[in-house]
Amino acid sequence: MPDPGWHLAQLNIATLRAPLDSPQLAGFVEALEPVNALADARPGFVWRLQAEGGDATSIRAFDDDRIIVNLTVWEGVEALEAFVFAGRHLDVLRRRREWFQKMDRAYLVLWWIPAGTIPTLDEAAERLHLLRESGPSPEAFTLQERFPAPGAAIVT
Repeated sequence: MPDPGWHLAQLNIATLRAPLDSPQLAGFVEALEPVNALADARPGFVWRLQAEGGDATSIRAFDDDRIIVNLTVWEGVEALEAFVFAGRHLDVLRRRREWFQKMDRAYLVLWWIPAGTIPTLDEAAERLHLLRESGPSPEAFTLQERFPAPGAAIVT
């Protein structure tokens, strides 16, 4: 059960194989709006970074312009997992190698934020850097190696 005092922030990045307006990425671009709408309606969803076009594909937070970002907030890990590994999002996830280059370093990071706050892209980039440099910790972790919200009891 999620801790009402804390929310889960999530950043994942991807390096595009081609420009967003290329035929190679047409399937990804076509899936953006419906998948984002599914996330927005999902139980436990709180917020997602988006530009005026309704997605975050035009937002750049890293030195490489081919890197796109997805920054979201969820009530807890369970809500995020229920979305990520089901339905239309899972279909898109299975096709990621068609659209994105394989990354040899961590590309997804999770961390707890006080409920009611919104993470910044700078904060998200710092959390990803922390994960890459130091490995999973309560400040920056993964779905495979997760940590409870601050002050939460550890359930084994």
